Amino acid sequence: MSGTHHDPVEENLETHPVKLAIVVAVGAVALIIGIILMAQLAVGMYGARALKDDPAMSEVAVAKRLAPVAKVAIDPKAPAPAPAAAAPAPAAAAAAPAAAGDAGKATYDATCAVCHNAGVAGAPKAGDKAALTARLNASKKEGLYASVIKGKGAMPPKGGNASLSDDAVKAAVDYLLATAK
Repeated sequence: MSGTHHDPVEENLETHPVKLAIVVAVGAVALIIGIILMAQLAVGMYGARALKDDPAMSEVAVAKRLAPVAKVAIDPKAPAPAPAAAAPAPAAAAAAPAAAGDAGKATYDATCAVCHNAGVAGAPKAGDKAALTARLNASKKEGLYASVIKGKGAMPPKGGNASLSDDAVKAAVDYLLATAK
């Protein structure tokens, strides 16, 4: 017996890396061609779709999809709303303290209640006698008015409603203080 063993793989070692590189390159090219063909197929299928004849693309269907979810309807028979936060004239305020209380409540409900009903950022809650009297005792009524009108700490000027008059803000403060009595 001869001591040599014949192995075809060992004889072609120099050509195997080249063959592997060729197979990888052919596979990559095939993959790229496959992706391009799939993209063309997808675009072709979308382009072949008759958009003009598609019921989902009709003007009525598109308008229905773009329509608002809800509409605001005002009852023409309902009475007109009263002007919110309108401060009474000084003579009228002296003549009708109940009207001033109503204006203060209206201003409080429209602007102040958002924070003061929930106690947001440490705001004294309506009816919390301890917190409200502590604020009143700390800065007196005129100081409290000034803090609310100009803003202080987390309290924005005029409660965040710059359109309020100073008298309307004072009426709202008076109403809030009255809830603690």
